[in-house]
Amino acid sequence: MKYFHRTHLSPDAAIAAASEYFGARLGASEEADRRRSFAGPIGEVSVTAAAEGGHYTLVTVVTNQPAESEIDKFAKRFLTLLHTSADPTHRPIGAY
Repeated sequence: MKYFHRTHLSPDAAIAAASEYFGARLGASEEADRRRSFAGPIGEVSVTAAAEGGHYTLVTVVTNQPAESEIDKFAKRFLTLLHTSADPTHRPIGAY
């Protein structure tokens, strides 16, 4: 599955957040400029962050599992928490 999120955070801040979030549970499998990949028993996930249209950053999260798998819920939760870090008034709710 592929998920997208546009944020006001810098690409470097988004990648740092991904490393902290996914690295706590999965092993790093690739590290490149503004791209990180992680793998573990629940699946694989890769995160890219690219500057887009001025002060926006496009964050793309790709997993190797079908929707509603554990890794997909983990990925969606990351994007929700990323939104909250950019906008503290955002209330993270959801079953993931």
